[in-house]
Order: sequence, then structure tokens, then C-alpha cells
Amino acid sequence: MKFTFKTTMRACFMSNIAHAAVNNFVPLLFITFQQSYDIPLSLITMLVTVNFGVQLIVDMLAARFVDRIGYRPSVVAAQLLIAAGLVLLTVLPGLMDPFLGILLSVIVYALGGGLVEVIVSPIVESCPTDNKEAAMSLLHSFYCWGHVGVVLASTLFFRLAGIGNWRVLALIWAVLPILNSVVFCFAPLAPLLPGGEKGMGMRELFRNRTFWLLFVMMLCAGASEQSVSQWASAFAEQGLGVGKTVGDLAGPMSFAALMGLSRALYGRFGHRVRLAPAMRLSAALCVVSYLLAALPPWPAVNLLGCALCGFSVGIMWPGTLSKASRDLRTGGTAMFALLALAGDLGCSGGPTLVGMVGGAAGGDMKPGLLSAAGFAVIMLICLLIRMPETKRNKSTRDV
Repeated sequence: MKFTFKTTMRACFMSNIAHAAVNNFVPLLFITFQQSYDIPLSLITMLVTVNFGVQLIVDMLAARFVDRIGYRPSVVAAQLLIAAGLVLLTVLPGLMDPFLGILLSVIVYALGGGLVEVIVSPIVESCPTDNKEAAMSLLHSFYCWGHVGVVLASTLFFRLAGIGNWRVLALIWAVLPILNSVVFCFAPLAPLLPGGEKGMGMRELFRNRTFWLLFVMMLCAGASEQSVSQWASAFAEQGLGVGKTVGDLAGPMSFAALMGLSRALYGRFGHRVRLAPAMRLSAALCVVSYLLAALPPWPAVNLLGCALCGFSVGIMWPGTLSKASRDLRTGGTAMFALLALAGDLGCSGGPTLVGMVGGAAGGDMKPGLLSAAGFAVIMLICLLIRMPETKRNKSTRDV
């Protein structure tokens, strides 16, 4: 088999599918864990907090250790940690306290997921391609397709084989990162900064106004995305009174599918459209979608707003990373790690705000969603601000 940079990019795409698997497979088993192991729901929900909390810690630390140990060892380790976490999930609950076993498994695969989040974007950015913005958008579309595929394939498996055989499916999902680790051992990796240039350090980034503008944009991208994604199922059930299966399909599944479609379309036709205007249009559309989800008294229109939100936020995250690569050309690993941290903070803070405002409104999530529209407004304002010129980015064209 001949390993080329196309092989490298495909492996990065598969990494995002594996990342989606670990983030979305275990939540499908929460009720099973609760019933099989008699674990209280309060502890079950803690698994989500630990998963994303560990990934946040990896985001903070990766800026210091990835450059030291190298991208190849880091990305191979990320794949193996994801696979190990899924395998341990099938073993540890039977060898120790079930909750502790599940928790340790979650921590292991969260370490791998956090590394994937930090590493694969700069690897794709460094690959020689005709349109890096389109490649970045296509990369992140695979997380969406992974989300959709994991839910659909797992639901089909449980229907055919029974939920009691979930361990078999966990082992099947572990095969993908194992194979990916082998590919990354041989696939070519280009240097992130050409000519032996040194990347910006964290202190230098913290003193750069452009970086802070990008940091806020990344936070708003994560918050705009997850504020709807995390509450879409409950919103569908509450608004339409449908069952969970229909609620999942009408809510988070349609959201993820349209977000993936948005990223795939930009990945396919992005060479014809400038990134900055496309992102401004997306941010404006996101504001409209939040208003449709929160204000009209018609549930069908509210759900349409949720689905439209998925399409509108599609290029926000990858687009911000592409802008960062252009506007801070020597940002390096530290920049990608800190922007991943900002995105994860948004992913955590956005849904929390929706839940808090909705709780204060007596359980009505519409005011919560309306408050989250502020993230899209801030994103639009940031996109209307011209990036400050620096010696590092004068040579790059406006994206």
C-alpha cells in the first residue's frame, strides 16, 4: 500500500469519526448502565462531565507536550487511547465497582479524544492541498457523519442483536482507531511550520489581540453549536410530546445531519466562496434560527429553527481554525490547542446557560435558547471586526 498525503487526510477524517464514537456511543447506554449496574442517575450524568472535563485538561496541556514528543507519536497514542477506553469499557465494570470501571474507561478514551481534537486539525492544515479552508470544513464534517452513523448503526444493532450485547458493539467501534493507529505509523506528516520556523509561545499568543478575537470566536462557535445540540431531543419531546426515538431523530439527528451537510458542501464548493463572507452569512443565519426556535408559538417552526441552526453553525468551528491559520501563520501547536480549549469551553458553557435560564423560567427551554442567541450575535460582531495587522499576517490574504 502506498501512503500519501491523501492517506494522511483520510486517516484524520476517520479520527473524527472515532472521536464522535466515544462522545456519542456511551450516552446511548446510560439507561442500560443504570438498570444493569444499579448506578444512580446523578452518577451516570457525571460521566459526561468527566469526559469533556478530561478533554479540556488535554487541550490545556497539549500546547506544552505535543511539540516535544512529536505529532506522529501523539496521534498514534490518541488512536490507541480511544481504542483502549472502548475495550476497557467491556471489561472493567465486571472486575471492580461497575461505576468506577466505567469512569476509568471514560477517562482513558477522553484522553485520546482530547488529543484528536488538538492534533488532527493542524495535521490537515499542514498537508499540501489546493484549498485548506475546504479541507478543514470537510474534516469537521466527518465528526457530524460519525455522530449520525454511530447513533443509527448502534440503534440498528440494538434492535437486531439486543441491548444486552452492547459489549460486542463497543469492540467493533474500537477496531476503527486501532486500524487508524497503524496508518498513522506510516502516513507522511508535513511540518506545521515550513522552513523550521518556531511557533508562537503561549505568552506571545496571550499578548496578541488577533488571538483573543479568534479565541472569542471559537468559544461562540462551540456554544452556538452545542446549545441546541445538547437540548434538541428534550426540546422535541417537550414541544411535540413525542417519544424519545422520534425526539432523537427530529432533534439531534436532524441537527447533526444538516451541520455535516453544511461542512461537506463548503468542503466541496468552498473554492468558489470566500470564507469571511460565508462565515458572516452563517452567523446571521444562526441568529435567525435561534429566534425561530425560541419565539414562534408553533412547535413545528421551533424544530425547523433547531434543524436550521445545525446548518448555520456548520462552518463556524472549522472556519475559525482556518482564519487562525491565515491570520496567525506561526501560531503553531499552542494556538490550535488553546483554540480547542476555547471551543470546548463554549460547548460546555452554552448548554449550561440554556439549562440555567430554562430552569429559572420554570422548565421552559425557549427563554434558554433565546439567551444562547447572544453567542451567535457576538460571533457576527467579531466577524465584522477587521483583524489587526501584524508582521506575521501582512502577507496573507483576507479570508
